[in-house]
Amino acid sequence: MANPKDPKEWSFSFSDFPEDVQLCILSFLSLPDIANFACTSKRSVSLCCNDTKLWFALCQRRWGPKTQINKWRGGQITYKLLYKTLTQWENLIGFWRHCGRAGLSGQCPRLIIFEWGPSFVFGSRVCPSKNGTYHVTKSPFLWMGISPDGQIVYFLDLEGQTEIPSGDFGSWLEFVCMDQNLVPANVNFMGKDHFVVEENSNFWHSSKSKDVLRRISSSKNLIEDSDEVIESRIAGSLPDRFVSEMYTHFANRTSPGGGGDRAWRRQRKKEKERQGRRKWEPEHFLKVIDCSPTPDKPLQGLWKGISGDMNLNFYLVKYDEIGGIICQRIGDFSSSYTLVFWTSEPMSMQSPFSLEEERIYDDRIHFQPIAAEDQIHSQPAMTGIEKVSHILHINSSCNLMLPSLIGSAGLQHGEGRIWQYMNGTFGFGFLRDHFIVDLKHIIQEGRLLDSVNLLQ
Repeated sequence: MANPKDPKEWSFSFSDFPEDVQLCILSFLSLPDIANFACTSKRSVSLCCNDTKLWFALCQRRWGPKTQINKWRGGQITYKLLYKTLTQWENLIGFWRHCGRAGLSGQCPRLIIFEWGPSFVFGSRVCPSKNGTYHVTKSPFLWMGISPDGQIVYFLDLEGQTEIPSGDFGSWLEFVCMDQNLVPANVNFMGKDHFVVEENSNFWHSSKSKDVLRRISSSKNLIEDSDEVIESRIAGSLPDRFVSEMYTHFANRTSPGGGGDRAWRRQRKKEKERQGRRKWEPEHFLKVIDCSPTPDKPLQGLWKGISGDMNLNFYLVKYDEIGGIICQRIGDFSSSYTLVFWTSEPMSMQSPFSLEEERIYDDRIHFQPIAAEDQIHSQPAMTGIEKVSHILHINSSCNLMLPSLIGSAGLQHGEGRIWQYMNGTFGFGFLRDHFIVDLKHIIQEGRLLDSVNLLQ
């Protein structure tokens, strides 16, 4: 009989565990730790190199609750490739805002949200409703997946009308590529908080794309003439285009017949036609790091409010390093300057307030939504005057934009207040106005509030 007090009688190695237990334990390790473990024995090397065992366990533990790992794998896709791809895409989940002026097409959303699908990742436009309520509309914008041959593919949904895939992504890909409104794209990551979306004009010319979509090539002319292929390659990068034009210029000067000018004009005409066919200009997006308030920063995050023109606007409130507060409006296409208010002194006044502060608040009206019906996944509409818990002094953006307003009259003109309510929301207004813009949450506990799916 074994002596329970003798440790030698109860010692065992990691290999004594069942294989499924070993894989479960390894799935909690980092990749460098797994590489170190693989160096311990030949059996460890064999276990760590098994794609359908170890790499599946890694994918399943990390993303199993969010997506269906088995549906991602098809054709030549390995779980190792899937792990590397999803590691990069995982950071996309959440809200992103457009950076800079929108392109001339006007199809670039100002705010997007990325979510997990069963076998893909997709980004949706989040836009204010046009009906005078707190509702927000949600429609597809960017589809991201892996084709059966292991090619990473991105498609822009310019019209936002494509149905969400219900089955295999590869089968869905063959179907949606017949849609003229979907544009192949490239997504270039510039760190964790910045990416660029640009049209992939060479997608249909790649050999992999031809193989993936061979079965539908008869129903749509995906591959253009060879002249167009050469033309797109010449115009693919700026230096290559200049070199091509330089060689064309000198070749035309030395060629007999004096047809150089005509050839040059034909080249320029093709270039303009190619640019005319472009459906999307490169656009930059920045991640919204802090989407929701915290106990220490109760005002930060994404908010929405009805302004004086009875239109719903989106706002982003941020705290700086010294505790100052900045509010920017999201979705202003007319100007790149979107600052609404700011304060460098976040110290707030608490109740009871002075008679003057009570008068400033009581004399102002609150804009109410036209339709205040409470629906599923919506918030109760504000009615009457909310109970105020704190008051902050703020300054209008015009004090930063117009130096001539720095005087006492100018400061009073741009002075305002933030009224924090007992329910966790807040409103803001300026002394020059007679109204308060009450703000409500856009997202709460990871769920988009008051959303209306345009495809339903």
